[in-house]
Formats: sequence, C-alpha cells, structure tokens
Amino acid sequence: MNYRVIRSRRKSFGLEMRPDGLLVRAPLRATRAEIEEVILKHQRWIEKQEKKLASRKEIRKTIVPLTEAELRALADEALKVIPERVAYYAPKIGVTYGRITIRNQRTRWGSCSAKGNLNFNCLLMLAPPEVLDSVVVHELCHRKEMNHSDRFYAEVLRVFPDYWKWHGWLKEHGNELMVRQNQS
Repeated sequence: MNYRVIRSRRKSFGLEMRPDGLLVRAPLRATRAEIEEVILKHQRWIEKQEKKLASRKEIRKTIVPLTEAELRALADEALKVIPERVAYYAPKIGVTYGRITIRNQRTRWGSCSAKGNLNFNCLLMLAPPEVLDSVVVHELCHRKEMNHSDRFYAEVLRVFPDYWKWHGWLKEHGNELMVRQNQS
C-alpha cells in the first residue's frame, strides 16, 4: 500500500485517508516496522475509508456547480440569516462579538478571531438550519475558549445538545457542498 509519512513530536500515530492516498502522522522516532504495524492493524478502517472516498468521487460527478449569481444570492441570504442566529445564541452563551463577515470559503465553515470577529461560509445556507446553528454556536463558544478543549465542547453542548449529530452531518455532506463552489 502506498502511504506518505509526516513525522513530528507527537506521541501517537494518526491516520488520514486523502484522495491522493493514506497519510500517516508518526512520532519522530517511529520505525518503518512500527508504521507498517499500525497500518496493518487499521487495515479494515483504511479499506472502509477508500470505499467512502470512491463513493464521494462518484457523487461529485453528479453535483452541479453554483453560478456566480447563485453564490451571490447565497451570500445575500446569509447576510440576513446568520446575524440573526448569532444574535440569538450570543446571550445564551454569555458572550459578545465583533463584526460578522460572510465569505465564500473553500475549506472552512466558520472562524472566530481573537478580537471576536466572526466569519461564516455562505454555503451554510445550503445545509439544514441545525447545521448552521451548530457552526454559529461553535464559533461563539470560541469567545469563551479559543481552543477545542473539553471545557470548550462542554459549553457547546450546554447550549446546543445535538451538536455532534449536526457536526456529523457536516462531516458527511459538507464536502458535497464545498464542491459546488470549487468547480465554479
């Protein structure tokens, strides 16, 4: 099996299946034999991920890209809807925020700057409303915790108990949404 290795000061191994093959994140001192042992141990998972990637590739072929006009319309809709959702959740979390920006981002659904400015992807308008809310809550919770610690996720779940369900939806289907703009 073809794979690429990235070594770092990490203590454990990490596997990531990418369109160009398997990426193995390994501790600096890991031997080739240890790396291959990890790959062998996770062979079922790797095969499952390969099938998932192949399936996504087939789905991508059927996806119709958005036109510039459609992307602008989504951004206009997002400019109306997202600030309302942010205003709804901010008091529940007990935070303030700065500017809200809507972008046509290629890799992110949202972000929060250290100054409290929030950015959101206009493609969220194509997802179920609960997905949008999960991203809004996630970014607003960064106003309390600028990390992904247990405390951060405890706050997210306090405000939005179904977070993992909708986060899962986005992980499963988000790529299909991103492809609609990446082809245009």
